[in-house]
Amino acid sequence: MLGHSRPGDMGFDLVHLNTHKTFSTPHGGGGPGAGPVVVRDILEPYLPTPVLTKTGVHQYTLDYDRPKSIGKVRSFYGNFGVLVRAYAYIRALGADGLREVSDAAVLNATYVAAGVRDLFDVPYERPVMHEFVVSAEPLRQYGVRALDVAKRLLDYGVHPPTTYFPLIVKEALMMEPTETESKDDLDAFVAALRAVVEEARTDPELLRTAPHTMPVKRLDEVLAARHPVLRQRFSEDEPTAVRPT
Repeated sequence: MLGHSRPGDMGFDLVHLNTHKTFSTPHGGGGPGAGPVVVRDILEPYLPTPVLTKTGVHQYTLDYDRPKSIGKVRSFYGNFGVLVRAYAYIRALGADGLREVSDAAVLNATYVAAGVRDLFDVPYERPVMHEFVVSAEPLRQYGVRALDVAKRLLDYGVHPPTTYFPLIVKEALMMEPTETESKDDLDAFVAALRAVVEEARTDPELLRTAPHTMPVKRLDEVLAARHPVLRQRFSEDEPTAVRPT
């Protein structure tokens, strides 16, 4: 995935080569996305330090002597493991293989979009690429939101799509079926969405209290964001009291 920015008419380009998802890195549980930022020569002196510089055949060094640099960027430049996996994926597939899996990702997204377009609002009527966005706004008449749809999909054994992004789409559901999904998997996903939408009409409370089959039920996401618990403690981790002898 390429993120391209051309700031006005200032004469320079900035391109973000993100390893999501062309190079096998999904958002969320499989991510985070990572990748290099490529700039034109006019911006090169201002890049953060250190800059990896080639000094010979298979020899590199970290260059800190860059007077115009904006300085260091926090503590790291990306997720190294993600980049290694993406590199291995690229080398394994080659140019022809990358084109094939890209075509398959677009085909799969187009197939799913056609299968669910009658269930939701479609905010953008245009050809589908590797992902597409629908709006669960029609389900609000039953008191059901996009988050409820996502949580209920867990009960069907389906990892839910991204919710509420992009922000400009009300009750947004962003769906990104990958090139590795079979037609049977895609059909099962569409069938699950159809079942969930039917439940929204007939038993909306079932969605509002979902998931029902997961070890962890509906979480208080606002509380979690304001007071995150970043470490899971288990009973065996607690220090054992030492009895005096």
